Amino acid sequence: MTMTSTPSAAAMAPAPLAVTDVSRWYGDVVAVSDVSFSVGAGITGLLGPNGAGKTTLLKMLAGLLAPSKGEIRVLGEPVRAHPAIYRQISLVMEHEPVYPFMTAREFVRMNARLQGIDDDNRIEEALREVELTDVADRKVGGFSKGMAQRTKLAGALVHQPPVLLLDEPFSGTDPRQRMQLMQLLRRWAGEGRTVLFSSHILEEVEQLASEVIVIVGGKLAARGDIRGIRAAMLDRPHHIRVRSSEPRRLAAALLHESKVQGVTIEADGALTVQAGELGGVALAIPRVARDSGVRLLEVAPEDESLESVFAYLVGR
Repeated sequence: MTMTSTPSAAAMAPAPLAVTDVSRWYGDVVAVSDVSFSVGAGITGLLGPNGAGKTTLLKMLAGLLAPSKGEIRVLGEPVRAHPAIYRQISLVMEHEPVYPFMTAREFVRMNARLQGIDDDNRIEEALREVELTDVADRKVGGFSKGMAQRTKLAGALVHQPPVLLLDEPFSGTDPRQRMQLMQLLRRWAGEGRTVLFSSHILEEVEQLASEVIVIVGGKLAARGDIRGIRAAMLDRPHHIRVRSSEPRRLAAALLHESKVQGVTIEADGALTVQAGELGGVALAIPRVARDSGVRLLEVAPEDESLESVFAYLVGR
C-alpha cells in the first residue's frame, strides 16, 4: 500500500511578502535593481548601509510606491492600489513626522478610525503594548525621539495587522527602550506575524532576526541566516594601513608572518598589509615591529566600514 502525503495548508500558502525581479528608478537614478526575495512569518532583517535602497523597498512593499519593473505581492495579492491588502499591513517610517499638537492617545485613535475601528479598548491595548499608557495624554511634540517612535508603533498595531514593515525602528532609542522594542517585536513574531525591519547596524539585526536580507546600492548582496551572513562578512580580505619609522624593514619582516597575505609600500611610505584574518595580524604587527626595532606611528584598518563590507559582498 502506497502512502502519499498532502502538503499542509501552511506549506501551500503564499509567502507573506514576495518580491520578484523588482526595480525602481527615478529618472536616471536607479534606487532598486532587479531584487527578488520572499519573507515568511517571524522576524527578518533588511540590512544595508544608508542609501542602499531599503526605504524604497519598504515603501514598495507597503504599496506607497509602484515598482518600475517587477512584481510585489503581500499575502499572495498584488499590493499596489489594493485597499483590502493595505488593511493587512503597517508601515512605520523612521522620518515620518508625528503631529506634535496631538497627544499619543489622539494619534493612536486617529489611526484606529482610519482603519475603521471605533473601539477604545483596542486603542488602550495598543498604548499598553508600547508602554505609553502613563504619558498617553501628553502632546507628542514634547516626546523624545524614542517615545515618538513608540507612538508611531502603537498607531501601526492598533488594527492588529499580520504584516509589519519597520524602517530603522530603533533609531533614537536609548538602550532600555531598544530592549523593550525588541521584546515587543519578538512577541509579535511569536503570534505568527511577519515582521520586516530595516537597519544599517549589524548588531541590531543579530539580536532579532533569524533571516537577513542584505541590500547594497539597490542590489541584493546576500540573504540567509544571520550566522551565514556574518561568516561571509568576516571571511574576506582585510587591509591595514601601517606607518612606521622604517617601512621597508617592517615590510620584509611582516612577509614572514603566515597570516599576512601581502604587503605594499605606498607612495607616501605607508604600508598596506593584506590579511585574511584581521585580529591575528593586528596583534602580530606590534610584535613584529618590536622584534625588528621599528617604531610604529599608525596602525589602522582601511576597509572596516559597513559600506566596504557590504560592497565586498556585492562583488563576490
